[in-house]
Amino acid sequence: MTSPTTYGLDALEVATGLVVGVGPELGLVGRSPSSESPLAAIERAVLPALRRPPCLVSFSGGRDSSAVLAVAAAVARREGLPVPIPATNRFPDATTTDESEWQERVVSHLGLEDWIRLEHTVELDCVGPVAIEVLRRHGLLWPFNAHFHVPLLRLASGGSLLTGIGGDEALSPSRWSRAVDVLHGRIRPEPRDVLRIALALSPRVLRHRVLRHRLPALYPWLRPHARRAFASAWAAQCASEPVGWVAHIGWVQRLRYLHVGLASLRLLAADDDVHVVVHPFVDRGFMAALSALAPRERFQSRVSATRALFGALLPKPVLTRPTKTVFDEAFWNEPSRAFAAGWNGEGVDHELVDAEALVDEWASPNPDPRSFLLVQAAWLARQERSADRVEQALDNARQ
Repeated sequence: MTSPTTYGLDALEVATGLVVGVGPELGLVGRSPSSESPLAAIERAVLPALRRPPCLVSFSGGRDSSAVLAVAAAVARREGLPVPIPATNRFPDATTTDESEWQERVVSHLGLEDWIRLEHTVELDCVGPVAIEVLRRHGLLWPFNAHFHVPLLRLASGGSLLTGIGGDEALSPSRWSRAVDVLHGRIRPEPRDVLRIALALSPRVLRHRVLRHRLPALYPWLRPHARRAFASAWAAQCASEPVGWVAHIGWVQRLRYLHVGLASLRLLAADDDVHVVVHPFVDRGFMAALSALAPRERFQSRVSATRALFGALLPKPVLTRPTKTVFDEAFWNEPSRAFAAGWNGEGVDHELVDAEALVDEWASPNPDPRSFLLVQAAWLARQERSADRVEQALDNARQ
């Protein structure tokens, strides 16, 4: 078993459940100029997966996975290749995860006959049977729910898998986009825009000083010094986001959490002999095509990006839906609640984590999913302790 710091997670990232930071040129995508449109680049990106059937699409019914499925289906039909198969994890007992209406609308619109729907109860709990298998094989992975794709990867064995990972990052405007739009006269200013523009144009050190006081959550289980350290790291990442379009695309390419998360999926894909795993929204060619867009063609919002790219492929309500389903209820089920109820404080860094506050968080009706990585770390510690006891008993028996 590998260390719980797989792929370089540090103790604070385990304690917060978030990977922060922007690296150097990490090699996710390149900066080469592109003459392709972004849609043509996505079409090119899905081809290797379509050419390695069975080609499954991790399909939740959200905008990003729907867009990837629509593009892949169109390309397959145009090229005479087997059409991709949507594959969906469903949780009938977790009503907050229900996306069936959106899913059925997309599949029907695309005219797809094959659709794999896997129903789960506790299997994908964060310390349920699938997660435990991954933890035993690889140790702690980020994100905590990387194992969500394992049932889909098993079905894609020998073939390929397409995902919508990276859609939010690639298609959402930067945090400074409103300030830029006001400066260029694209939108009507409001009084607070003076402050927005001032912050956008200020030096990074000043941005950091302001943003570290805007931590989006309290993290009640963190000790005060750990909360301050995380707020500083989070603010440093936010402050480093560039104002310009091209620079922003380059910054997205370097986000550390994307690299760590995709590395986890590569590891899991190798376990099940999935030869090709493609994430079109972080594809080299797609990011280059985004960078090369002329100013008048650049997207002003997440909705405008989705409509511009996929408006001819998907129903309008799917393109403009304002909601996004979360799966917390599926990941925190009976196995997690039982483990948390019997937890004795092991497996967490007590310099960073207040164990009593963490117990209170886990006992709440809807625990913060950013604490779920700590559940997995604690589970690993218990297993290692049990293994040590067995080894000690064997040593005693030999003597």
